[in-house]
Amino acid sequence: MADECLFANAALVLPDRVIERGWIATEGGLITEIGEGDAPERGQDCAGDTLVPGLVELHTDHLESHYAPRPKVRWDPVSAVLAYDAQIASSGITTVFDSLRVGSDADSASIGEDLMALAGAIASVRNANLLRVDHRTHLRCEIASPNVTAQAEEYLALYPADLMSLMDHTPGQRQFTSLATWKAFYARKTPFSNTELDAFIDQKLATHQRYAVPHRRWLVEAAREAGIVLASHDDATAEHVAESACDGVGIAEFPTTMAAAEASREAGLKIMMGAPNVIRGGSHSGNVAAEDLARRGMLDILSSDYVPASLLMAAFDLPRRVPAISLPEAIRTVTSNPAEATGLTDRGAIAVGRRADLVRVARHGDTPVVRHVYRAGARIV
Repeated sequence: MADECLFANAALVLPDRVIERGWIATEGGLITEIGEGDAPERGQDCAGDTLVPGLVELHTDHLESHYAPRPKVRWDPVSAVLAYDAQIASSGITTVFDSLRVGSDADSASIGEDLMALAGAIASVRNANLLRVDHRTHLRCEIASPNVTAQAEEYLALYPADLMSLMDHTPGQRQFTSLATWKAFYARKTPFSNTELDAFIDQKLATHQRYAVPHRRWLVEAAREAGIVLASHDDATAEHVAESACDGVGIAEFPTTMAAAEASREAGLKIMMGAPNVIRGGSHSGNVAAEDLARRGMLDILSSDYVPASLLMAAFDLPRRVPAISLPEAIRTVTSNPAEATGLTDRGAIAVGRRADLVRVARHGDTPVVRHVYRAGARIV
């Protein structure tokens, strides 16, 4: 935490407008003053770059890429966490919800079992003050997995969680209503022949029949007791959304259809979509496009999902793709909106009294470039 700092000669993206040339004063890790024009005294010259609030990331799978960089390879968990932390920070993210998988899935029978190794590594480097970013926990719970409740119970007995998503990647469910789509997605991730894959699908369907409903109920109750924000994952129908609303879900993660998004908006859920979906102009798996939701006023939060750098890119690209959305509105999808959806009202905006989490952004053509990142007024990148 820096004692005092003054940022001068910068474009400031405030919650409702842009100051083309202004300054920010911070003290004790908080924003204390904001002004237009020349700063009252000499400070850090931002050379006309843009200052935005530190980004808040609710769903990134990228820790797994560092911990399991190849099939059957598990890297040192402390080294993996530190490398991931550095990448997150350099992407302009100052608050990250580490997505930890709970319960095995078709693409990995064991990474859910590595939950405690990763949780322990995060805790150890946090306690040693080695992290650049404020790390929180997002438990991604595969409801049809036989071991999901046991793993969640083990984790929650030792560590806090801030967000829990209810996922179901069973063939024929949600994102994978089409078995052909499921096969296309998972065939490259599994060593099965076509015959073995068909048998595996039958096994997954039987497991879903046995576990999905009771495990979902257990997880919802555990989240309620612990005060954990709930998210639904890949809702595809109005019925899915109705179930989510009944369970007290607050965030709709990646609704796969326009109908599910419309039902989520009507139910009062915050709608989160992937930033790569924005940048690519559509979903990589054929689901509804984030840009289409944005045009209809149904996009509240962006997540980098599998590319950390995409979060800032999408926020700057969104006003170009959807002219009705201003830059401050777009920046809110990666700052104040995700912060407020998870109860973090002390950050996410350039405003007096908020945490001095700031990102200095230059432009290279249409691409935003992170120059410096500050967390509570202290430079971390």
